[in-house]
Amino acid sequence: MEYLTLNNGLKMPKLGFGVFQVPDLKECEEAVLNALEAGYRLLDTAAAYGNEEAVGAAIKKSGIPRQEIFLTTKLWVADASYEKAKVAIEISLKKLGTDYIDLYLLHQPYGDVAGAWRAMEEAYQAGQLRALGVSNFYPDQYKNLTLMSQVKPVLNQIEVNPWFQQNSDVAYFQGED
Repeated sequence: MEYLTLNNGLKMPKLGFGVFQVPDLKECEEAVLNALEAGYRLLDTAAAYGNEEAVGAAIKKSGIPRQEIFLTTKLWVADASYEKAKVAIEISLKKLGTDYIDLYLLHQPYGDVAGAWRAMEEAYQAGQLRALGVSNFYPDQYKNLTLMSQVKPVLNQIEVNPWFQQNSDVAYFQGED
């Protein structure tokens, strides 16, 4: 397995298994178990996917030590405020059945981004979140966040595929320190 080293020193597998659009919990759990058996060690879910419990159950059933799995989940827009983000982090931890999340992403750049990020920074300082990042941010939104935050995002998870390459955004984020 190849790894990336994030800006906070944490190592993250380059290849991961995501469970977007797998709402059936039994199917999701089985898919994650199969992925883990096949050698995947990065799992990507989100509160909005409605399947964090299935991901957590699969991790537990796999028998693989938790520290060998890199777990990513995301804060949904409806919880993008200081108080709601604090609660949402606790809910995700409980649903995933873990006492820490490796990478916690602000899913979209909407709502009270500053308040949500502040709650995420506090959870990071407390050891509940090992790395903080964003998802679906444009370069200007990302820059605004970095200017007002104490903890710099480790990454911006954006969609890139053969039909939607976002070349200028990719170039911008690859040039970030």
